[in-house]
Amino acid sequence: MNRSTTALFAALEATIVVGIGIGIPLLPLTILWGVQFGFGPDWAVVWRAAADIWLLGHGVDVHVTLDEVLALSLGAGAADSAFFIRIAPLGFAVLTVLLAIRAGSRIGETRHRDIGGLAALGTVAALGALITFTSLHANARPSIVQGLLLPVLVFALGLGIGLLRTRRAEGDDNGSSIRDWINDWSPTVRAAVATGLRAGAASVAALLAVSGVVVAVLMLVNYAQIIALYESLHAGVTGGIVLTIAQLAFAPNLVLWAVAWLVGPGFAIGAGSSVSPLATQLGPVPAVPVLGALPTGELAFGFVGIAVPIIIGFLVGAVLRQKLVEVLDVERPWLWLAGVGLGAGVVAGAILAALSAIAGGAAGPGRLAEVGADPLAVGLVAALEVGLACAAGLVFSRNR
Repeated sequence: MNRSTTALFAALEATIVVGIGIGIPLLPLTILWGVQFGFGPDWAVVWRAAADIWLLGHGVDVHVTLDEVLALSLGAGAADSAFFIRIAPLGFAVLTVLLAIRAGSRIGETRHRDIGGLAALGTVAALGALITFTSLHANARPSIVQGLLLPVLVFALGLGIGLLRTRRAEGDDNGSSIRDWINDWSPTVRAAVATGLRAGAASVAALLAVSGVVVAVLMLVNYAQIIALYESLHAGVTGGIVLTIAQLAFAPNLVLWAVAWLVGPGFAIGAGSSVSPLATQLGPVPAVPVLGALPTGELAFGFVGIAVPIIIGFLVGAVLRQKLVEVLDVERPWLWLAGVGLGAGVVAGAILAALSAIAGGAAGPGRLAEVGADPLAVGLVAALEVGLACAAGLVFSRNR
């Protein structure tokens, strides 16, 4: 393909990514608009709602202002009639990253990948601006600056991964000054740093996998409570489908909250509430069916959950020990092994703190202004648990 064709191809790929993302909330909301409301209200309301959901999913804050009648019907006072929604349904961001990786891989196969990448980013920036400005309303107003920047940054993350993966597959290492600088390090330092990064990332990945299983088990165990909440909403078939799709968009958030629960600090569903391995203290909770899976009361064996990151850290250290020991050429290898384990804890803590920060935020007025986990607490505790356990695994496990 020549330059023009590559640019058009990349723009089409980017348009498909944005179209799929905005179409997920737009299609069911349009069906709900037709079935439940008989095409009565202006369809622009549906578009703005879908646009706000898509923007929220990419981290854009939305300022909501309720009129007095609606605020009173929802039990909100005059002080709570204007508020921010900052919690991001991360399913949309995850979908954008995955689709952007695919787009980046396809663009990377062309001869003019740089032009293709710029065309794709420009297209997402233009579409993001269009979505942002057409969603502005007095009652729900997304942040213009965030709407112009954050969707592009999320797409750029996936696009960059896709392009880099294609270049590595082709053996194209041109212009990699960072790689040349790393190659100048001694083999011992290179291996120690690489093992620390690998161990920290592997520990986080294992924690996410276990947390996903925990969330699935809780939903199965509390299936009756979830169904009861569905029935209490009287949303109908179409409304139930829309509600289910909305909850699926928050699935990554639920998994990250489960990570915070396993690590120890837990998370909150509203100010003054706490969901942790030791006990659950909840005040009034929104009637969202998936929240029926939350554990309640004191858990007799809840402390067992805290052992999960410790076991994972130890196993990761034990698995990576042999390869690291083979390249260590130092007098006291156990000091290096312990340092690598503690470094892995720092990496894991930093990653989990960042993920916890983007998984929480204000979900409404009043006490709902605090939803999610404390990023600092999760990061510090995870760094301590994973770091010490990984260091123990590296130092005390035997080579296989």
